[in-house]
Amino acid sequence: METILAAGAVISDEAGRVLLVLRGREPQRGRWSVPGGRVEPGETLEQAAAREALEETGLRVRVGRELWWLRIPTGDGRAYEVHDFAATVAGGTLVPGDDADDARWVGAAALGTLPLTTDLAAYLARAGVPRPGT
Repeated sequence: METILAAGAVISDEAGRVLLVLRGREPQRGRWSVPGGRVEPGETLEQAAAREALEETGLRVRVGRELWWLRIPTGDGRAYEVHDFAATVAGGTLVPGDDADDARWVGAAALGTLPLTTDLAAYLARAGVPRPGT
């Protein structure tokens, strides 16, 4: 099985909210997720997470520790190996871009009202993001 490395950024703000993007392309187009995508040749996982965050949100981020990783089979003999990292904003202006149709800060109260990518809510809960009460 071919493995495609991917990385994402779980971006939190000072209020404890998480930044989500509305996927504009398959897989799971029309669902909310953390910004992320394929690792380019010569990039580290952390560099890919930062690049994808910038491309999809317009924000430069500081990438921290790895929060989780998972395998997502594509059904055609390939699988994405996705590594998601904690991140904080270092600069820029929030503007959805690249393959994101929208981007917004989401608190815990609003998280359950959005159509999220498969299992994202459980991964975020284990990481404590967004903070309860936001």
